[in-house]
Amino acid sequence: MKFLFDDDSFSYEALRAAGFASYAGADLGEVISTASRIPEGDEAAWEREWEATARRVHAIATSSAAAGRRVSAREALLRASNYYRTAEFYLRDDPAHDPKAQELSRLSRETFARAAELMDTPVRSVAIPYEDTTLPGYLFLVDDSGAPRPTIIFNSGFDSTLEEAYFALAAAALARGYHVLAFDGPGQGAVIREQGLPFRPDWEAVITPVVDFALTLPEVDAARISLFGYSLGGYLTARAAAFEHRVQALILNDGLFDYHAAHTRVMPPFLSEWIAAGRDEDANSVAGLVMAVSTTTRWAMRNGVWTFGASSPADYVRRTAAYTLADVITGIQCPTLVLDAENDLFFQGQAPQVYEALTCKKDLIVGTEAEGAGEHCHAGTMLLTHQRIFDWLDAQSA
Repeated sequence: MKFLFDDDSFSYEALRAAGFASYAGADLGEVISTASRIPEGDEAAWEREWEATARRVHAIATSSAAAGRRVSAREALLRASNYYRTAEFYLRDDPAHDPKAQELSRLSRETFARAAELMDTPVRSVAIPYEDTTLPGYLFLVDDSGAPRPTIIFNSGFDSTLEEAYFALAAAALARGYHVLAFDGPGQGAVIREQGLPFRPDWEAVITPVVDFALTLPEVDAARISLFGYSLGGYLTARAAAFEHRVQALILNDGLFDYHAAHTRVMPPFLSEWIAAGRDEDANSVAGLVMAVSTTTRWAMRNGVWTFGASSPADYVRRTAAYTLADVITGIQCPTLVLDAENDLFFQGQAPQVYEALTCKKDLIVGTEAEGAGEHCHAGTMLLTHQRIFDWLDAQSA
């Protein structure tokens, strides 16, 4: 499904940004107007125009807040946060040292933090103990009663951020009586940007401390903790759930069985062989040719090198080989919902593999193009997708 652009990556990222309008994270006219000023595949224009829109909306928020208009300020801050995140998306030449990438990421976090202060339901910033540091998080609460409620742990993916969790799940969860504990883990959001911690395949080492922390919170019903994986989080949470059995339900949006295979399926066989054999000079030369003509590949390789702590595209792809459920998936014991997207740009064919390999109670829901839910993580159909997720989750405790 094309949305505003022919370029696959631009189309998807514009749809992703627009889809958050369901929860005040975008205004459709702002998205369309911004996109109209961006030529196909022009990453510099993408950054420039989304930043301009973000700053304009941010100024509205500042003016509204100064006038005491809390709702208007909150809504503008939420949109600005999403637009700043979108503006930063393609800045992947050297994001760890790029002042513009750092500034836009900081502004996305700061505008969301300010919006959280203005929400009608409590939002608590938390620091989750992890090894010799902490992971930043938000605890989204239904109310301030302190009563224990069912709680969902939100685990984001390859490029999503802690702040995005509100639009991708938390707003819908709060409306249905669920608390949400969201966090940035290694390789994600502020953790990769400020602490420099890359992804790790043994994600149970991340989730177990998060569950430990959740169980210290009086608002969390220990008997009703669910785990939600978003994008690459579909692998990360499934891997963790195979070892962490205090989780009562698992939701994979979308299912991901083998992250390495998701890369090699779109490569010519010789390139996969060169990478496996360590012929990195040759492999990187070929990868560079593909990256020069494909926005999707260029972004994915650069983001992967950064977030996986790799030295080159070939090294990144080789590192993804450890990200498979092949030897652990039968360890998942809790009821599991696997979501699939008919036209998934990144993980085509992966969700059915997860579903077939699961030995626990399981369900599969496929989002189709005909209903507008066929894109990766069902971008653009937040309301439909959340209805399906929460109908399923409610049924698990019925």
